[in-house]
Amino acid sequence: MLNENLIVTEPRAPRSDAQRNRELLIETAQRLFAENDVEKVSMSDIAKAAGVGKGTLYRHFPQGKLELCHTLLDQEQRELQERVLERMREHPDPLANLRWFLREVVLFVERSEPLLIAGVEPGMTLNHPAHLWWRQTIRGLLAAHFRTRKEQIDLDYATDLIYVMLDVAIIRFQRQVRGYEVSRIVDGLLMVVDKLTA
Repeated sequence: MLNENLIVTEPRAPRSDAQRNRELLIETAQRLFAENDVEKVSMSDIAKAAGVGKGTLYRHFPQGKLELCHTLLDQEQRELQERVLERMREHPDPLANLRWFLREVVLFVERSEPLLIAGVEPGMTLNHPAHLWWRQTIRGLLAAHFRTRKEQIDLDYATDLIYVMLDVAIIRFQRQVRGYEVSRIVDGLLMVVDKLTA
């Protein structure tokens, strides 16, 4: 039975000054992280550069710098997802889309490496829900490609083979230890895709 005395209200939107502070903190952190190593930037540095107290900073990001890193990554991931969805709508070729997608993800990982690596155990980024959509996208595009072909492959294994090459630790190793340019990493990955899908 409906209680007519019950008043349902919309959740209150954050106050405009609180929203401005949050945006300012995100922009400031983004700038400081770009200018210095993420590890070298403290929460105090961010609060000071933004011109707010540490209490304000922790009110928005109570879990500290790691939460701030995840917030910045979340924004970039959303932008990447939007670009991917737009690309898929406009281009029907799954193999061309897969090649485009892998290039975009490698560039994303290279650009966001300090944020991706912050506070994460090696190999755990691949199991993070924020990245599993990469695997789903790869699998879906491979499945669409092989749907029209007589030859078949172990779809899940092929997906994992490509997916693990997008791990930030792998790309960091290739860049810092092996000395590969980003273009070589992309070209090598696309060569593997071409062999798998030929």
